[in-house]
Amino acid sequence: MKLKKFIEIKGTIVCETGLRIGGSKDDIEIGGMDNPIIRHPITREPYIPGSSLKGKQRSLLELKNGKFNQDGRACACGECDVCKIFGSLKNEISGPTRLLVRDAYLTEDSRIWLNEARLESGIDFAEVKTENWINRKTGKAGTGGLRTQERVPAGTRFKYFATLRVFEGDDEQLFINKIKEALSLLQKDYLGSSGSRGYGKIRFEDLTIDGKPVELGD
Repeated sequence: MKLKKFIEIKGTIVCETGLRIGGSKDDIEIGGMDNPIIRHPITREPYIPGSSLKGKQRSLLELKNGKFNQDGRACACGECDVCKIFGSLKNEISGPTRLLVRDAYLTEDSRIWLNEARLESGIDFAEVKTENWINRKTGKAGTGGLRTQERVPAGTRFKYFATLRVFEGDDEQLFINKIKEALSLLQKDYLGSSGSRGYGKIRFEDLTIDGKPVELGD
């Protein structure tokens, strides 16, 4: 199998609602946040792991194409387009993973915006959201269900970057169309956790594939 070329996919992820991708609790201090977001260990800035982006795109394509496994595991047939693009344990059939998705870091304007908010309001690059459950009979807040967690505020922007590896024999246009379909599905669904409660709605802006502007279809 011979590598022909790389195709770069670039754009901006815009958070239309708060985005939550959970981080580690290993370094929680007394009085600290029980449910922190994932952050860069040095700068403390939030980012979106490439694994979260790639995994969500894959799962949505599997749902769309009837490949979703009830046990929650990714398709591993090694023969379908999803396995060829996103990778498979049976790589002797599918070949190497085609799509490489990088971690998405803050755009410069969002970094400045969140730093200003940090200085003015003391927020640590994220909003703190407290939720509770409602007793449907009384209409009052229930007891024992209070939870407080961090999320990246709406309006935050991240840099999206992925690379498609094209090998001899690949249907390049088919793979590009599948990736566009996955990104379009992601805009309709959600990224991260708590999507059914309004979190994680995103959109892509200034998307280019191989340097050419593209629009995501319906």
